[in-house]
This record gives sequence, structure tokens and C-alpha cells, in this order.
Amino acid sequence: MKKEKLPPNMHKPIPEIEPSDIRSFILAKLNNYVGFNEDEERMRQETILFIQNNPNCFSRKLLTGHVNGSAWVVDSEMRMALLTHHTKLDRWLQLGGHSDEDPNTLNVAQREAIEESGLQSVLPISQEIFDIDVHPIPEKGDEPGHLHYDIRFIFTADPQEELVISSESKDLQWVEIDAISALNPSESLIRMVTKTKKLKDNDR
Repeated sequence: MKKEKLPPNMHKPIPEIEPSDIRSFILAKLNNYVGFNEDEERMRQETILFIQNNPNCFSRKLLTGHVNGSAWVVDSEMRMALLTHHTKLDRWLQLGGHSDEDPNTLNVAQREAIEESGLQSVLPISQEIFDIDVHPIPEKGDEPGHLHYDIRFIFTADPQEELVISSESKDLQWVEIDAISALNPSESLIRMVTKTKKLKDNDR
């Protein structure tokens, strides 16, 4: 069996955050990031302003919107990505979810990926931001419509490990990178596909 090559920096531990630095961790990463195109750059700037203006930006109690952490999970060769068929939104998406007041968005993304997939092999390829997306969430029950400021990180995991479908998913599936657009052609997802291809090419 061919031994898969793993990214060299994926074993760095996720840093702890001091209480006094509640927003500085993610703001520093946002300030060091450059959007892939004009649309993502606009969303980066919107996210920075939102976090700066809302000390409780990581809480779902902030009804206008909140910061989420998402995980773009790929295999070590970056040929496939793990997608969830989201129960509420009824779409194939990356793993991720609410911060629940955790200001370490990288930690949030990893936690959500593990909880939603059952995989224990989820590790960050990089601790820097991989993608940013701001999108509206429709009103549901007592919850008004609001915005999700979705900050995404890239992780790797073992496709041979057994998947465990949570209540938040209708299904989980490892999907070939080139086949993702057939499941969800949204600009948000295709942007991450494009970035993955570039990352893979640079790694050769």
C-alpha cells in the first residue's frame, strides 16, 4: 500500500487564547488574510467590521448574526473533500457550525468537523484562514433571519476511517474534487475547490 504524504505543518497544536484577547486571535488572522477575489475580499472586510463592532460576535444570542467556524476537510492527496448533506438547509456543504462563544475559530472548526463526522483523524493542514464567506440564514421559528460570518480552515482526515452521521446530516460523503460542483455549484463551495487545486499544484 502506498503511504500517503501528509502536510508537514499539520501537527502543530491549536493555540490557547487568553481571556483579554477574546477577539484579537481571529482579527489577527483576518488582517493577515487576503481575499481570493473581490467578492471574498469584500466579505473579509465585512467580517472584520462586524467583529470589531460586536464584542459578543461569537454568541448565537446576537440575533443579527454571529461568527461560525467551518472545516474544509480533504484527504492527504487533496483529491477528495468530505461533504455533509445538511439536514436543515438540504444542501451539500462543508462541515462546520456555531462558535457557541468560543473565540478560537480554528478550534471551533475542528470540533465541529469531529462532531459532525465522527472522524478522530481531523487535523489542520494550516492554522491560517482558508476561506471566508458571509451569507444570510432564513428565518426559522422564533429565530429571525440573520447573517453567518463563516471563517473556514482546511483540515485533512483519513478517508478509510468510518464516518458517523449526526442528527445535523442526512448523509456524509467523500467527494472527488472535480465532482463537487455537480452536488452544489455555489460560488462559496467552488471557490474552495479552486483553492484546493491551486494548493495541490503548489505542493507538487
